[in-house]
Amino acid sequence: MSGASFQLSKDSFGKLVLINAAGEVFEGVNPVRAFPIQSPDNCISLVTTDGREVAWIDVLADLPPAQQALIRTELEGREFMPEIQRIVTLTSFAMPCTWTVETDRGTTDFVLKGDEDIRRVGAKSLIITDNHGIQFLIRDMFSIDKNSRRILDRFL
Repeated sequence: MSGASFQLSKDSFGKLVLINAAGEVFEGVNPVRAFPIQSPDNCISLVTTDGREVAWIDVLADLPPAQQALIRTELEGREFMPEIQRIVTLTSFAMPCTWTVETDRGTTDFVLKGDEDIRRVGAKSLIITDNHGIQFLIRDMFSIDKNSRRILDRFL
């Protein structure tokens, strides 16, 4: 869907407002990614508070920059899944153990309770869930640095 098919803005309360080509106004719409890990910038639905889809975006980059920024900001506020860029250290390979990792949001420590908290998603992605239920993403386990890959191999 092109940016000309709808207008997108924020109201005085910071909620997204969509006006479609027919002039219908939808307040408080939320962007939802269809494929948040494999294709985060494609296939995004704009839905009302009751879950009804009012717009579909095939490719986010096809929208005007202002609309892209509104959608990205809204998604970042709703989604919290830090992406692990490097595994710095582990306290041990026995469970539970504490991992120190560098993410796209900074360095952090978390406790991994067991092997079952590392899940494959697709052919190359992993989701690691810490003892508090926070999920960390490794988008491509094959392109991560050699030391991090060696650590991951012990758990997979």
